[in-house]
Amino acid sequence: MKFNDDAAVCDHPTRLPGDDAERHRWQAANRAWWEAAPMRYDWREELAATPGTPAYFSEIDRRFLSSAKSFLPWQKMPFDTLIPFDDLRDRDVLELGVGHGTHAQLLSPYCRSFTGIDLTVTAARMTSERLRQSGLPGSILQMDGEALAFSNHSFDYVWSWGVVHHSADTPRVLSEIHRVLRPGGLCTVMVYYRSWWHYHVFGLLRGLLRGQWGNLYRVCRNGTDSAITRYYTPREWRAATQGLFDVASIRVHGLKSDIMPLPHGRFKDAVLYMMPDAAVRVLTSRLHMGSLLVAQMRKLDCA
Repeated sequence: MKFNDDAAVCDHPTRLPGDDAERHRWQAANRAWWEAAPMRYDWREELAATPGTPAYFSEIDRRFLSSAKSFLPWQKMPFDTLIPFDDLRDRDVLELGVGHGTHAQLLSPYCRSFTGIDLTVTAARMTSERLRQSGLPGSILQMDGEALAFSNHSFDYVWSWGVVHHSADTPRVLSEIHRVLRPGGLCTVMVYYRSWWHYHVFGLLRGLLRGQWGNLYRVCRNGTDSAITRYYTPREWRAATQGLFDVASIRVHGLKSDIMPLPHGRFKDAVLYMMPDAAVRVLTSRLHMGSLLVAQMRKLDCA
């Protein structure tokens, strides 16, 4: 789905709305985009299973987790190198942006209480249905992360994977996360990384191949998801969270496809299949060629 620049003009990877009217307009465009194109990993091969069925959720998980395992290999369960599952037994957990519930199903059995929110009705409905089918506890709500309807100090841990950089006003979301976290609360957030390789080199090549000249940011944004997308460097992310969080770590990760500037197709799939995951992780993480920035943060006391 293409973004309508008449709805919101954004020409820089970290630009914020100029006023509340613009912010509301951007967020409305954002919500409309995600309602029309929900996050279900079927961009190049449509899901055959009926939406909302166990087979449907299983196929979404297979696609997402098989991709994630190549850059975040786990020991016991997916994402256990980032999510402190063993420490959540007596914790209240909030997920911002549930998508179709992969992380909700992972988190729900391990915490005292699980709450998930999403900007769209579709995602909230699908994730609620997934938890119901799995017999798992949890409250899934349609809600804007820029205006969380929770009391101060409601949660111990917040998880958000690939969400807050899409919001109209990312600093506003960060402020809300800080507000609803309890003193010393933790959060793990993934946003897009403005990589020298994936953003600049890929973006330049994509622009040349598609005949899109001028603004590199718009070229990159049109090649990804959502109406609004921000790309951060580690320094910019630390600046965005300054005064709210102590950033314990920032790591760069990336998909196999991040390092191969070839059109999608069988040839690219074959080349990527032959590349060892460990070698790819050296390129995406150590050489910062990946597209994902993962921050582990602790709430600062701003009183």
